[in-house]
Amino acid sequence: MRKRNESVTVEHERAAAAAAAAAPAPLDKGCSLRHSLRLPAAADDTGMKRPLGRRYGLWFRLRKLIIWLLGVYIAIPFLVKLCPAIQAKLVFLNFVRVPYFIDLKRPQDQGLNHTCNYYLQPEEDVTIGVWHTVPAALWKNARGKDQLWFEDALGSSHPVILYLHGNAGTRGGDHRVELYKVLSSLGYHVVTFDYRGWGDSVGSPSERGMTYDALHVFDWIKARSGDNPVYIWGHSLGTGVATNLVRRLCERETPPDALILESPFTNIREEARSHPFSVIYRYFPGFDWFFLDPITTSGIKFANDENVKYISCSLLILHAEDDPVVPFHLGKKLYNIAATSRSFRDYKVQFVPFHTDLGYRHKYIYRSPELPRILREFLGKSEQEHHH
Repeated sequence: MRKRNESVTVEHERAAAAAAAAAPAPLDKGCSLRHSLRLPAAADDTGMKRPLGRRYGLWFRLRKLIIWLLGVYIAIPFLVKLCPAIQAKLVFLNFVRVPYFIDLKRPQDQGLNHTCNYYLQPEEDVTIGVWHTVPAALWKNARGKDQLWFEDALGSSHPVILYLHGNAGTRGGDHRVELYKVLSSLGYHVVTFDYRGWGDSVGSPSERGMTYDALHVFDWIKARSGDNPVYIWGHSLGTGVATNLVRRLCERETPPDALILESPFTNIREEARSHPFSVIYRYFPGFDWFFLDPITTSGIKFANDENVKYISCSLLILHAEDDPVVPFHLGKKLYNIAATSRSFRDYKVQFVPFHTDLGYRHKYIYRSPELPRILREFLGKSEQEHHH
């Protein structure tokens, strides 16, 4: 019995020893397996973290950009309010010279072979560049002639148009040059100039200065044109200069023979509120206080709606329905004010719209094949009124 027990015990101890000896092998194998399984898991985690990290970095940069843009958006109104000169610059845009590479001393480079370049001095320290294009009928005679010949030509039996351009660019702007050619082909002298601070003209821009420059050129024309009719044509911002000028001429009882306003507005505040540049701020709290009051503070009004109440000469308004810069409704509103004004009771007031389908927008009315007829009929009646 004892031997049997001993043999059982020995067998048991041997089995335990064998189990103990065999245990590390599967455990080690298991550990080794687990270790081998962890390696690809760790690799998978790294692969997942990279795109997540990239996405987070992109979102972080995008969020920083949005915050920065929001900060700029909020800061600009305060900057404009503190520095009204910024808003004045945006109204005039005289620092924008388009086309850039043009020699204003050489209008012939723009296809104006019957044009002479002058320089006049309205005030001390102010010099303005002027272009005088003679009627196409005088084209051959004009070749090679000097300034004196061109000045004398103003006394020939052809009417004169003083053209007042809008903001930005120069007297050599493409659409302006094309209009000079059209008017010249219709038999008009065209005299245009760059206000002080524009193009190669010397001086600092202001509403008063622009109006005085226009007055100086008008008087210069009248001193040389004899009894020939003189018309004033203003475009865009130039309509503000034109009504300022004509109101002053009417007050001194030397009105022009007619006033033509192309793409006009009522006043600069309403135009600034309607301008496409103001879209992103139009519903900003305090828009008028931030953006419009600084314009007035800078002495800029261009109050066409007030000026027409004091003008006594024929008025023609041209406006395209698809004008994206000066909304059509402002031109129509100005016409309604003028048409009911007592100052025009003895004069013709006409509004000519151009349908959206024509695509004339803000500055391409010169392309209209109807323009010669419109001018001939309107200015013909104006000349009759002048002679009566």
